Amino acid sequence: MYARTTTVRGDPRAVDDGIAFARSEVWPRLERLDGCVGMSMLADREAGRCIVTVAWTTEDAMRAGADDVRELRRRLDEVLRAESVEIAEWEVAVLHRSRPAGQAACVRAIWSDVPAGRVDGMVDAFRISLLPRLDDLPGFCSVSLLVDRAGLRAVAAVTYEDRAAMERARGQGAALREEFSAAMGSTITEVAEFDLALAHLRVPEMA
Repeated sequence: MYARTTTVRGDPRAVDDGIAFARSEVWPRLERLDGCVGMSMLADREAGRCIVTVAWTTEDAMRAGADDVRELRRRLDEVLRAESVEIAEWEVAVLHRSRPAGQAACVRAIWSDVPAGRVDGMVDAFRISLLPRLDDLPGFCSVSLLVDRAGLRAVAAVTYEDRAAMERARGQGAALREEFSAAMGSTITEVAEFDLALAHLRVPEMA
């Protein structure tokens, strides 16, 4: 599985309009494309930052849908009054669901740099040692791990049932990621929290 993320920094006052546009215009178009298996949208309403992730069965399918996605992205950028846009492509290395995410779900995303030659080992360790401990976090719903092998980067997105649960798990989550990062020799570059504004995912369990 593969995914393309589009990170838009725009006008905080336009975030809800962007979510509505993504729900009514973007996803209905994307779900008809061959190989598209889902879309999610994370939103930080205070900062005006949104991350749209579109998942694909194969890298070829992701490339084939590029033209359709490009036009939809342009229109969404206009709605969000984008000041900057960053696009990245990833391999979906891990996806684990413990329970469905409801309308109040929130996500803590952790970006990291991974040492050369350590990506596969990091993915294996994430599956074996970290997933069971994430399952024990209060309000935990699911986690995904995306990797950019060429760029030696990874991003983990941990979904909680609501913001209160995410805050309750803050200390445990921080301890887990610091311990894991130290063991892997990776460097955490950013941690950010979002509302899970949209989650239309048909990606199978990959744990």
